[in-house]
Amino acid sequence: MTERPTTSRNDPGADPWFHPRASLSRDGWNVVVDASIRGWRYTGLRVAELGGRELRLPAGAVERLIVPLTGGCLVHVREEGGTPQVLELEGRASVFDGPTDTLFLPPGTSATLTGTGRIAVAEAPATTRHPLRRIRRDEAPVELRGRGRASRQVHDLGTPAVLDAERLIVCEVITPAGNWSSYPPHKHDEERAGEESRLEEIYYFEVAEPTAAEAEGEASASSPYALFSASSSAVSEIDLDERVQSGDVALIPGGYHGPAVAPPGNDLYYLNVMAGPGERVWHITDEPGHAWVRSSWETEPVDPRLPYTGDTKGPRP
Repeated sequence: MTERPTTSRNDPGADPWFHPRASLSRDGWNVVVDASIRGWRYTGLRVAELGGRELRLPAGAVERLIVPLTGGCLVHVREEGGTPQVLELEGRASVFDGPTDTLFLPPGTSATLTGTGRIAVAEAPATTRHPLRRIRRDEAPVELRGRGRASRQVHDLGTPAVLDAERLIVCEVITPAGNWSSYPPHKHDEERAGEESRLEEIYYFEVAEPTAAEAEGEASASSPYALFSASSSAVSEIDLDERVQSGDVALIPGGYHGPAVAPPGNDLYYLNVMAGPGERVWHITDEPGHAWVRSSWETEPVDPRLPYTGDTKGPRP
C-alpha cells in the first residue's frame, strides 16, 4: 500500500497528501506540486498570482496546460526549433464564471507568463510532441453530471475528448452550494483494460466567498470552507477527512476519493490534474457500498441553478 504520513492544517508534516494553502509555495508560485514530493511521479501543478510580474516555465520533458483561474494573461512561447510567439488567453472574472481559454504546451517548449490574474499550470512528464494549441473557452465542453443534490458542472479543458496529449488529463468541477461532487466515491489506482485506469490525481480547491449580505456581522470574520474525503482501497492506503479552503491541495496517489461537499451559501470549485503510466483514459471503479447512488439519479432532475456561465449563474440557496 502507498505510505501516507500524518498531517494537519497547522502542522503539514513531511510530504502529506493534504497541503494547506501556501504550504507548497516556492520560487514565486503559491503552489508547486512535482516529483520532489515523496511518492509522486506523474502529475504536477503550479498556481500563482501574476500581479503584473513575469513567471517563467523552462523547456523540458514535460507537457503543460495553462489555465487562467481569474483574469487572463499573455504567454510568450518558444517551441523547440520554432519562432517565438505571443498568445493571449482570455480569462474570466472568477472560477465560477464558466470555462476559460487555455494553452497546451508540448515538451521542449518554454514560456513566460505576464498579466495580473491568478494562473494555474497543469503538468505531466512527457516526450511525445503533440501540437501546441490554444483552446478557446467556447471550445471546452460543459458537462452537467449527477442529479439532484449530487449535480455538478464539469469543464473538459484538457480531456482526451478535447486535447491530444501524451499523459495529461485536466478538468475543473463546480459544485453549487449545498451539493456533493466526486460522488459516489471512486478510484483509479489499478490498470485493468477497459475497466479501470491507473492515474494520480491533484485537487486544487477554491471556495466562493460569502456575498456582502451573507458576510454581515460575525460571518465577515469567517473563512468559507468545504469538506473532502478519501479512503483506502485494496492496493492504496489513504485517509483524508479535511476542511478545505481556497488554495488548499489534496493529492490522490490512489484509493477511493470523494465526496467533495459544498456548504450552504458557498459554491465549491476544484481543478483536477490526472496522469499515469498507462493509457490516457479515465476509467473508474465506484466504491461498492455507494455505487447504488447512480441509479437513484434516474428520477431526479439536474440542479436548476446549472449551468454557471458568468451571465447565467444561479442564486445560492
